[in-house]
Amino acid sequence: MPARSDPHASPAIRAFANELTARREMAGHNKADLAALLGYTAQFIGQLEACKNVPSRKVAEDLETFFKTDGVFPRLWENINDTRNVAALPPGFADYLTRESQAAELRIYSALLVEGLFQAEGYARTIMGVLGTSNTEDLISKRLDRKLIFEREYPPHVWFIMDEGVIRRVIGSPRVMFEQLRYLYELSQQPRFMLQIVPYAVGYHEGLGGSLTLLGFEDGPSIGYTESAGVGVLVEQPSGVSDLGVRYDLLRGYALPVHESRTMLKEAMESYERLGTDSVAQEQP
Repeated sequence: MPARSDPHASPAIRAFANELTARREMAGHNKADLAALLGYTAQFIGQLEACKNVPSRKVAEDLETFFKTDGVFPRLWENINDTRNVAALPPGFADYLTRESQAAELRIYSALLVEGLFQAEGYARTIMGVLGTSNTEDLISKRLDRKLIFEREYPPHVWFIMDEGVIRRVIGSPRVMFEQLRYLYELSQQPRFMLQIVPYAVGYHEGLGGSLTLLGFEDGPSIGYTESAGVGVLVEQPSGVSDLGVRYDLLRGYALPVHESRTMLKEAMESYERLGTDSVAQEQP
């Protein structure tokens, strides 16, 4: 009975697994036979074919040497490696990134974490470290590269709203939070960047269901993007974009004015600075 393939595996990993199964069966080997010939265990071969294990370059080279497929397995492995970053992103996000780099206006609301575009390196590194992927440095680099849109000759106008919980939740350490909020505070003083905070006092509001983004373009219709529970959805239908616009406007109504939001942000930043200083002092011998 064939192993059940993991439905969450990427298309590249499934292609590798399918090729392995087909080549093994054409050669007349069962999993135990092939494993013995290659120096692996039958369980490992079974995991590869069921997409439960990601093949390494060495595995691809071993299979190429054994089956003599004119480079098929190394090419399939390269495809897995090239798409690994995309596989680590929420569905729909890869398409969103392409549009983000071209946008003239960004309206963003963050419900739980600082939106990736505005993350300082330490904050991003903490989040990526929790994900436990093997390509953390690549993901961090790509996330930081998104900031290049602010270096364009005409950078986008940004309206950024976040729930107060975003600045109160400690990600990493007080020092990491201080550096993150300091970066946001610097952004908030730029003429094209408007930052607002929805305070705890509001209680329940429409934004608690998930983050959202609206992108505006000089030569095309606006689009939206929503993300909740690790699932991203690119919204292009005019009715869907309009609904997101209404939701965003409601959130702006709940948010503190810009100057009050900046004051709250600065106070939180200074609080983290004190906590970070006290922690360092306690660690001194």
